[in-house]
Amino acid sequence: MTQIKKILLVDDDIDLLDQTKLILLAKGYEVVTAETAEEGYNKFEEFLPDALLIDLMMEEHDSGFILSYKVRKHPHGKNVPIIMMTSAAYLTNYKFNASTEEEKEWLKCDAVLNKPVIIEDLLQKLESFNKQD
Repeated sequence: MTQIKKILLVDDDIDLLDQTKLILLAKGYEVVTAETAEEGYNKFEEFLPDALLIDLMMEEHDSGFILSYKVRKHPHGKNVPIIMMTSAAYLTNYKFNASTEEEKEWLKCDAVLNKPVIIEDLLQKLESFNKQD
């Protein structure tokens, strides 16, 4: 696996985008942000990130799923780690998970972090992808 250096962060919460971007920049990552799934996909094609952090619910309730699906169909996106961030557990009482290969295939992501995202958990998850081969 390639070392994660470039991250695409997609979320409609501008405060979360700014805070997370600053933290990731301070940790040495190059970060590009987008506020919608469509903008996120366009930036994905331009930036070709090493990892994606995607909000599940943006302009539509399934925007993150649709973006993940499109990324996975792109040749560059087949092996790029995708972390889905969501507050859906608080709204629906259903906790999304990506702990099995079946769940990862269905969700089109490699990990799920519930919001509010604990930054240490996010950094640990990114580092775990660096260690995979």
